[in-house]
Amino acid sequence: MAAHAQRVKNSGTMSYNGSPTREDKEEDMSRSALLAFREKEEEIERKKMEVRGRVQTYLGRVEEETKRLAEIREELEALTDPMRKEVAIVRRKIDAVNKELKPLGQTCQKKEKEYREALEAFNEKSREKTLLIAKLMELVNESERLRMKKLDELSKNIDSLH
Repeated sequence: MAAHAQRVKNSGTMSYNGSPTREDKEEDMSRSALLAFREKEEEIERKKMEVRGRVQTYLGRVEEETKRLAEIREELEALTDPMRKEVAIVRRKIDAVNKELKPLGQTCQKKEKEYREALEAFNEKSREKTLLIAKLMELVNESERLRMKKLDELSKNIDSLH
């Protein structure tokens, strides 16, 4: 009975034979999965920031190049240079890239919002699980206490018969 009480006291960390219990293994797996999830989450966040930085750098360069090309175009128009057609083609390509970048940025923002919402839901369920486990342990402890009390009473009743 002392081993049983010790097992309950240790919140189910060992079974009678000293090996981890199924609940412990599941809890370890949960912790391991949560740790892996957090590591992946951090990796995703790092990559996201890296991509965001590269996109910002690229956007800055695109804007600078657009300004430079506009200046060049003005100079070429003033000179009626034969390169005007090529500059116009490049400018149209830059405009096309700019049009493609806008929806990509919106998609990134939408995906980030979905990620935050999913993470919040996950964290809420994790908190709920923790509360339920605590309640379960409380109920198990109370049940054992009541059963021990009843066993003591029955034992006294048996002793009084002799």
